[in-house]
Amino acid sequence: MTWRTADIPDLTGRRALVTGATSGLGYETALELLRHGADVLVAARNPQKAAQAAERLTREGGKAPTVLELDLADLASVERAADEVTSTYDGLDLLINNAGVMAPPYRQTVDGFELQLGTNHLGHFALTGRLLPLLLKTPASRVVTVSSFMHKTVRGISEDDLRRPANSYRKWEAYGKSKLANLLFMLELDRRLRAAGADLLSVGAHPGYASTHLQAAGPELAGRALQARLWGAATRLVAQSAAAGAWPTLYAATYADLRPGSFVGPGFFEYRGTPKIVLPTRTAQDPDLAKRLWAWSVEATSVDPALTVPR
Repeated sequence: MTWRTADIPDLTGRRALVTGATSGLGYETALELLRHGADVLVAARNPQKAAQAAERLTREGGKAPTVLELDLADLASVERAADEVTSTYDGLDLLINNAGVMAPPYRQTVDGFELQLGTNHLGHFALTGRLLPLLLKTPASRVVTVSSFMHKTVRGISEDDLRRPANSYRKWEAYGKSKLANLLFMLELDRRLRAAGADLLSVGAHPGYASTHLQAAGPELAGRALQARLWGAATRLVAQSAAAGAWPTLYAATYADLRPGSFVGPGFFEYRGTPKIVLPTRTAQDPDLAKRLWAWSVEATSVDPALTVPR
C-alpha cells in the first residue's frame, strides 16, 4: 500500500475532536487535519499547554483550532467537555480517541480507577458514549480509537483490573491491558453500530514505535529525571517520528474505502512505515470478552452508549 498525507482529501466543513493533541501523535494528527481544511477541537487536560499547542498549530496548520478542556482521568470533566461539544455544535465528523498514559508509577483516577485503564479506556469509553448522539446524526462520521502493539503482550482483562490495587500493580501489564481494552471497545462498538444500521464507522489504529513524550512521561511521574532523559534519547535514536507515527491514525480517519472495524498500523512489521490494515490478537477479537468489558465500563462510568440511529 502506498499512502502519503498528501492523499488526505479536502476536509473543509468537517469537524474533528482529537484527544491528547498538545504533543506527539495527537498534535501531528490535529496538524494534518487542519492543513486539509478540517475544523479541529484540541482536547487536553492542561489549559496552558493546550493554548501553546493551539498557537503553534495555527502557525503550522494555517488555521486556528478550538481548545476544549478535557481530563480523561476525571469522569466529571468528560461529562462537562461532552456537554460543551453537544451544546455548541450540530455535528461531529471525527472523534479521535488518541490521548493516553504509558507505564506510570501506580496512580488512581479521580474516580478511583487504575490510572492507565481509567484514562486510556474508561475516559474514552465515556467520552464516546456521551458524543454518540452527535456522531450518529452526522453523515459518514468516524470514531478512531488509538491502541498499541503492546496489546499483544497480555492475554486477557478482568473487571478487577479496573480497580487494581497498588500491591498487585505491574505498570507494563496495565498498559498492555489498557490497549487491549481500546481494541475490544473499538470492535464491540463496530458490531453494535452495524447491528443498529448506522453509517458511523468505528475503526482503530496504532503508531508502531514512534518518538513521542509518552515514553519519558512514566519515569517523570516517578521522579526519575535521568531515566526519563535516557528513555527520550533512546527513543529518538531508534523510533520513527511522531509525524510518521500519526499516519495510521490519519489513514483510519480519512481513507474513503476503509471497512468498518478496520485496524491500521505501520507497514514494516507493524514497527514503522506506510499504513496498512493489520490484525488484532485473537483475544482482542473475542466478542464475549468485549461484551463483558462493555458491561463493566457502563457500570464504572454510568454511561450507557445509546445507539439510536436518527431516521
